[in-house]
Amino acid sequence: MAHILIADDDELIAELASQVLIDAGHACGWVTSGEDAWKVISKRRPDVMLLDQDMPGMSGVTLLRKIRQSPKFYDLPVVMFTAMSGVEDESQAIYAGAQDFVRKPFDPRSLTSRIQRVLSKTRDRPQHTDLKTYLARSSGLISEPAPRQPRFI
Repeated sequence: MAHILIADDDELIAELASQVLIDAGHACGWVTSGEDAWKVISKRRPDVMLLDQDMPGMSGVTLLRKIRQSPKFYDLPVVMFTAMSGVEDESQAIYAGAQDFVRKPFDPRSLTSRIQRVLSKTRDRPQHTDLKTYLARSSGLISEPAPRQPRFI
Protein backbone atom coordinates (compact mmCIF):
# COMPACT_ATOMS: atom_id res chain seq x y z
CA MET A 1 0.00 0.00 0.00
CA ALA A 2 1.31 3.41 -0.99
CA HIS A 3 0.34 6.84 0.29
CA ILE A 4 -0.72 8.95 -2.70
CA LEU A 5 -1.52 12.65 -2.78
CA ILE A 6 -3.64 14.01 -5.63
CA ALA A 7 -3.48 17.75 -6.39
CA ASP A 8 -6.25 18.74 -8.82
CA ASP A 9 -8.50 21.79 -8.89
CA ASP A 10 -11.36 19.69 -10.33
CA GLU A 11 -12.83 18.07 -7.20
CA LEU A 12 -14.84 15.51 -9.18
CA ILE A 13 -11.77 14.23 -11.03
CA ALA A 14 -9.73 14.21 -7.81
CA GLU A 15 -12.41 12.23 -6.01
CA LEU A 16 -12.78 9.73 -8.87
CA ALA A 17 -9.02 9.19 -9.11
CA SER A 18 -8.82 8.87 -5.34
CA GLN A 19 -11.52 6.19 -5.31
CA VAL A 20 -9.82 4.25 -8.12
CA LEU A 21 -6.52 4.26 -6.22
CA ILE A 22 -8.19 3.36 -2.90
CA ASP A 23 -9.92 0.44 -4.64
CA ALA A 24 -6.46 -0.62 -5.86
CA GLY A 25 -5.31 -0.83 -2.23
CA HIS A 26 -3.61 2.53 -1.71
CA ALA A 27 -4.17 5.25 0.88
CA CYS A 28 -5.15 8.37 -0.96
CA GLY A 29 -6.04 11.99 -0.25
CA TRP A 30 -6.50 15.06 -2.39
CA VAL A 31 -6.20 18.82 -2.36
CA THR A 32 -7.39 21.42 -4.86
CA SER A 33 -4.39 23.75 -5.18
CA GLY A 34 -0.64 23.71 -5.59
CA GLU A 35 -0.25 25.75 -2.42
CA ASP A 36 -2.24 23.20 -0.39
CA ALA A 37 -0.27 20.34 -1.94
CA TRP A 38 3.00 21.96 -0.81
CA LYS A 39 1.63 22.34 2.74
CA VAL A 40 0.56 18.68 2.83
CA ILE A 41 3.84 17.23 1.56
CA SER A 42 5.72 19.45 4.01
CA LYS A 43 3.84 17.79 6.87
CA ARG A 44 3.74 14.22 5.54
CA ARG A 45 5.70 13.02 2.53
CA PRO A 46 3.58 10.82 0.22
CA ASP A 47 5.01 7.87 -1.70
CA VAL A 48 3.85 9.42 -4.98
CA MET A 49 2.01 12.56 -6.07
CA LEU A 50 -0.55 12.79 -8.87
CA LEU A 51 -0.34 16.43 -9.94
CA ASP A 52 -2.67 18.38 -12.25
CA GLN A 53 -0.58 20.36 -14.71
CA ASP A 54 -2.95 23.32 -15.09
CA MET A 55 -4.29 24.70 -11.80
CA PRO A 56 -5.07 28.32 -10.89
CA GLY A 57 -2.57 29.97 -8.57
CA MET A 58 0.50 27.77 -8.40
CA SER A 59 0.37 25.56 -11.50
CA GLY A 60 1.36 21.92 -11.38
CA VAL A 61 4.50 22.59 -13.40
CA THR A 62 5.50 25.40 -11.01
CA LEU A 63 4.94 23.12 -8.01
CA LEU A 64 6.89 20.33 -9.70
CA ARG A 65 9.84 22.67 -10.26
CA LYS A 66 9.65 23.73 -6.61
CA ILE A 67 9.66 20.07 -5.56
CA ARG A 68 12.68 19.26 -7.74
CA GLN A 69 14.61 22.25 -6.32
CA SER A 70 13.86 21.27 -2.73
CA PRO A 71 16.58 19.39 -0.81
CA LYS A 72 13.81 17.60 1.09
CA PHE A 73 11.59 16.55 -1.84
CA TYR A 74 13.92 16.42 -4.87
CA ASP A 75 13.27 12.68 -5.32
CA LEU A 76 9.50 12.61 -4.67
CA PRO A 77 7.86 10.61 -7.50
CA VAL A 78 5.39 12.79 -9.42
CA VAL A 79 2.92 11.76 -12.13
CA MET A 80 1.43 14.69 -14.04
CA PHE A 81 -2.33 14.52 -14.45
CA THR A 82 -3.94 16.81 -17.01
CA ALA A 83 -6.67 17.43 -19.56
CA MET A 84 -4.19 19.23 -21.79
CA SER A 85 -3.37 17.44 -24.99
CA GLY A 86 -0.37 17.38 -27.18
CA VAL A 87 3.18 16.17 -27.13
CA GLU A 88 4.34 19.63 -26.05
CA ASP A 89 2.50 19.39 -22.72
CA GLU A 90 3.85 15.93 -22.03
CA SER A 91 7.38 17.03 -22.91
CA GLN A 92 7.06 20.04 -20.61
CA ALA A 93 5.99 17.80 -17.71
CA ILE A 94 8.78 15.28 -18.26
CA TYR A 95 11.34 18.07 -18.69
CA ALA A 96 10.20 19.62 -15.39
CA GLY A 97 10.87 16.29 -13.66
CA ALA A 98 7.70 14.18 -13.79
CA GLN A 99 8.13 10.41 -13.86
CA ASP A 100 5.02 9.85 -15.98
CA PHE A 101 2.02 11.59 -17.54
CA VAL A 102 -1.69 10.64 -17.37
CA ARG A 103 -4.28 12.34 -19.58
CA LYS A 104 -7.81 13.16 -18.41
CA PRO A 105 -10.34 11.72 -18.81
CA PHE A 106 -8.43 8.73 -17.50
CA ASP A 107 -8.94 5.00 -17.78
CA PRO A 108 -8.94 3.52 -14.24
CA ARG A 109 -6.78 0.53 -15.25
CA SER A 110 -4.28 2.78 -16.99
CA LEU A 111 -4.08 5.10 -13.97
CA THR A 112 -3.43 2.25 -11.52
CA SER A 113 -0.88 0.61 -13.81
CA ARG A 114 1.06 3.85 -14.27
CA ILE A 115 1.08 4.47 -10.52
CA GLN A 116 2.24 0.87 -9.96
CA ARG A 117 5.02 1.34 -12.52
CA VAL A 118 6.29 4.48 -10.78
CA LEU A 119 6.07 2.79 -7.37
CA SER A 120 7.92 -0.30 -8.60
CA LYS A 121 10.79 1.86 -9.82
CA THR A 122 11.11 3.56 -6.44
CA ARG A 123 10.65 0.40 -4.37
CA ASP A 124 14.21 -0.79 -5.08
CA ARG A 125 15.68 2.62 -4.37
CA PRO A 126 17.26 3.27 -0.96
CA GLN A 127 15.29 5.21 1.66
CA HIS A 128 15.07 8.97 1.04
CA THR A 129 17.94 11.10 2.29
CA ASP A 130 18.09 14.86 2.04
CA LEU A 131 20.05 16.22 -0.92
CA LYS A 132 22.97 17.55 1.12
CA THR A 133 23.57 14.15 2.75
CA TYR A 134 23.14 12.30 -0.56
CA LEU A 135 25.71 14.53 -2.29
CA ALA A 136 28.17 14.24 0.61
CA ARG A 137 27.92 10.43 0.59
CA SER A 138 28.18 10.11 -3.18
CA SER A 139 31.25 12.37 -3.28
CA GLY A 140 32.95 10.44 -0.44
CA LEU A 141 32.95 13.35 2.03
CA ILE A 142 31.13 11.18 4.56
CA SER A 143 31.07 7.44 4.75
CA GLU A 144 28.07 5.19 5.14
CA PRO A 145 27.21 4.56 8.78
CA ALA A 146 28.46 1.24 10.09
CA PRO A 147 25.76 -1.41 10.24
CA ARG A 148 24.37 -1.89 13.72
CA GLN A 149 25.57 -5.00 15.44
CA PRO A 150 22.96 -6.99 17.32
CA ARG A 151 23.40 -6.96 21.07
CA PHE A 152 23.17 -10.23 22.92
CA ILE A 153 22.14 -10.25 26.53
